[in-house]
Amino acid sequence: MKHPFSNTIIAWYKQNKRDLAWRLTTDPYKVWLSEIILQQTRVAQGLPYYENFVNTYHTIHDLAKASEQEVLKLWQGLGYYSRARNLHATAKYISNELDGVFPTNYNDLLKLKGVGDYTASAIASFCYNEVTPTVDGNVYRVLARYFGIKTLINTPVAKKEFKLLAQELIDTKNPGLFNQAIMEFGALQCSPKLPNCEKCSLSDSCMALQKNQVGVFPFKNKKLKVRNRYFNYLVIQTNNQETVLQQREGKGIWQNLYEFPLIETTTEVDFLQLFQESEFMDFVENQDFTLIELTPKSIIHKLSHQHLSIKFWLLEVSDWHSETLSLSRVKSLPVPIIVHKFIEEYWENGQDK
Repeated sequence: MKHPFSNTIIAWYKQNKRDLAWRLTTDPYKVWLSEIILQQTRVAQGLPYYENFVNTYHTIHDLAKASEQEVLKLWQGLGYYSRARNLHATAKYISNELDGVFPTNYNDLLKLKGVGDYTASAIASFCYNEVTPTVDGNVYRVLARYFGIKTLINTPVAKKEFKLLAQELIDTKNPGLFNQAIMEFGALQCSPKLPNCEKCSLSDSCMALQKNQVGVFPFKNKKLKVRNRYFNYLVIQTNNQETVLQQREGKGIWQNLYEFPLIETTTEVDFLQLFQESEFMDFVENQDFTLIELTPKSIIHKLSHQHLSIKFWLLEVSDWHSETLSLSRVKSLPVPIIVHKFIEEYWENGQDK
């Protein structure tokens, strides 16, 4: 027997759902792709990436055979690049170790790299009809408002509490349908800001609405302190219009992506201050160059817990003491979106002429 909440949510969904490509399939490969892409990503932004991936890599074997560089390039602009690296690693594992066959239950899906509780539940319920609820930000918001739950949602105790509640509410005969419905309800109807409560099919029994507190739910801990960083990209340009890119290493942001040689400073710098940086002088190695400040005003690039103040500096040289790349080669490499935009605006629009 379905809970009245479930009946209402599913009825709403059947009338209001969006026609999205990944809802037309129970292929775990495509469902998995869509769920990884949509982590930390709006549907409108993720849809073209999903289409590019399924059109480029028709099967998980195709994705497994791709190089990490090719996968990162296709992912370029989506952010949170660890998702792409995990996606590729999992594709290789399923292709090589499991003969291309996805695990068919929540517990085994959870063992895959990059697959957490939400994604495992989504694949298990959508593809295999397993009765396991998906709890994402939309679900937290709907349940917190409807039941008046004041538990801080970004705490471990909340994850367990909301998961248990969703387990009680789920339609045991159609778990995938219920999961799609409640997530869609949160995305379209019970939205973060300015939800349309007057036309909500749950308005008669919503605790937050009855107490006129819709805007305060769900409850969260305060955001982490944002770190400010100052990036100075050195754009080498030789006489034959070639440049230099370097691959980022380590566990920080943009791991394994390519970028122009970078000097990170503790504050924003001008010409004189840049010249005084020992790292800058070591980089140019007494080579003759002309330095041009391409972005006198820093470009602000906001990440989840970091705000980057970015400047691009042009170093015109006759040639360079290390390997240089043509523009066509540069365009084939995966780069942070801020670097991609610069390349498009500077080289492709002819601003170097």
